[in-house]
Amino acid sequence: MGLLSDPYRRRALSRLILRLNTPLCILSYLAGLGWFLGLASPPFTLRSYMSENAMGSTMVEEQFVFGERALSYAREFAGHRKKVGGIPVAWLEKTMWNLGLEVYKQPFSRTLPFPDEMRERYMVKGTNVYGILRAPRAASTESLVLSVPCSTGQHNSQAVGLMLALASYFRGQIYWAKDIIFLVNEHDLIGMEAWLEAYHDVNVTEVLSSGCWAGLEAIPRQPVSVGARDVQSPLDVAVGGLGTGAGWPNLDLCTTFPDAFCRKLNGCCAPLQGRLQRTDWDTLPAYVHSLQTLLLMVLKQGSGRPQGDHGLFLRYHIEAITVRGINSFRQYKYDMGTVGKTLEGMFRKLNNLLERLHQSYFFYLLPSLARFVSIGVYMPAFGFLILILVLKALDLWMKLSKCDVGPEEQVCDGDRSAAHAAAEESRPGLLTLVPPLLICHAMGLTLYFLPVLGQHVATQHFPVSESEAVVLTVIAIYVAGLALPHNTHRVLTGCGSERSWMTLKLLSLLYLAMLLGCITLINFSLGFLLAVTMVPVAAIIQPKGPKYLYAVLLVLVTPAVTLLLSIVLYQELIEYPISALECWQLFLQAVSEGLLDHYLYGSIVFPFIALFVYPCWLLLWNVLFWK
Repeated sequence: MGLLSDPYRRRALSRLILRLNTPLCILSYLAGLGWFLGLASPPFTLRSYMSENAMGSTMVEEQFVFGERALSYAREFAGHRKKVGGIPVAWLEKTMWNLGLEVYKQPFSRTLPFPDEMRERYMVKGTNVYGILRAPRAASTESLVLSVPCSTGQHNSQAVGLMLALASYFRGQIYWAKDIIFLVNEHDLIGMEAWLEAYHDVNVTEVLSSGCWAGLEAIPRQPVSVGARDVQSPLDVAVGGLGTGAGWPNLDLCTTFPDAFCRKLNGCCAPLQGRLQRTDWDTLPAYVHSLQTLLLMVLKQGSGRPQGDHGLFLRYHIEAITVRGINSFRQYKYDMGTVGKTLEGMFRKLNNLLERLHQSYFFYLLPSLARFVSIGVYMPAFGFLILILVLKALDLWMKLSKCDVGPEEQVCDGDRSAAHAAAEESRPGLLTLVPPLLICHAMGLTLYFLPVLGQHVATQHFPVSESEAVVLTVIAIYVAGLALPHNTHRVLTGCGSERSWMTLKLLSLLYLAMLLGCITLINFSLGFLLAVTMVPVAAIIQPKGPKYLYAVLLVLVTPAVTLLLSIVLYQELIEYPISALECWQLFLQAVSEGLLDHYLYGSIVFPFIALFVYPCWLLLWNVLFWK
């Protein structure tokens, strides 16, 4: 406080900040990138460990002898599915009933906001089938969920067969202290969302459902869920959720499957992000491998798209993971009995829990399943990037407040004469800043509402489908923003000023820092990707100097281009490079799925970009073309 209240010390601090502003910004950016790149190295990571004593690897002895029965169920399910041309509801009800479960079904329907051309669906109708195994030694206050998605085109018969075999085995045990729900959901995430909304007695995504709810009313409200997909291959653990603030699954749940069982059972291996794990942590190839795995996790989390049915459970604060087979590692295939032992051991451990998972981390990054990076370690990388915006904002504020500095420090972003001229100008009026703020946010509202609301009008005037109309409207509005907002300050005032653009840039930098800081708290990956691209260009933008170079740089860091570059990087990381045309098609598909994820599951990525990041970027565009 004494440093800020003493005028002499304040002048000295002002001189120091003005003199070293650019070097400090460069060092801060390099430090942020270097810190992030170092997250994949052992000094920044911790070994995964089990915080819950009840879930230790020696607490249970895995037992499952129904491997052949699982294969038999799988063949029967595949035959009936082929016969009826969809999910065999009647056969599933009969089979679960014969196993001694309480069986219910849930018909549901959902009209999409616009057709999903990739999956060829618009009016989605389906049925979820679930059976409940009541705990013989408890009052049914908690439950575990084992779900298997079943949709057209999916080869998930083995997962359904294994689920039924596990239900048969679990039915013969007497040590269960929690109810176990065996769920087969149709249409993947839509069916799971319908079941979860009925489970919690809410309707936030306009899913229409009906059926017998006596079973759901008796289901306890705090389950732990494990999803399963096609098995008999190396089992990949998916942890990515919607990125809406629920974080990741509790680290203990992620550690339970690979660490406690895949190491214990000979022949099991657990990939992460579709990549086999290495054990030689202190070598350069191992570091590169861990960094690539970390980048894959960051890109998937930044997309805000759930990587499995478990992503919807996380929104309701239900710990869940998805386990699925990876067919690319055929040399590691193993029998159904081994997979059954793994899942049976997981459920035995979860059955031992006396309280909800809470001791371990909810926010983390995984360079491998054996090591993790906690939130306290990876957040400084983002902090260094945000520091650039703070330093530049402080620099502009000191110049606008006419600090009493020496003549040699009168220059900040412009030349000396410009600085003296700025000091002599009157403070900018409110009318100077209101037009760009209002118009930029009006463009954001248009980008958010118009594509879906105006799809039918577009199809009447142009030879495009509804899905194409929505995506092309998004792109058209996005590009139109480049032409509409700049020089809007002249609408009411008739002219601009030096202090006006500096004030607008100051507000834009603080606005961007606030946006990135808020989104990083709930979705680190999205905030970090936007900060890496937007922050350095936002710091140097001004209506002087090489304006066309600044314009090119500003266009290259727009969120749309960031998405395009992320697609290219992702394809390179999974070792599946694509052509420019394929990249453009994936970009259009990503835009379409981003809108659908928002309207169907409540993903916040699209509204955050449209309503906040895009208007903030347009404000910087205004600064660049200020006259």
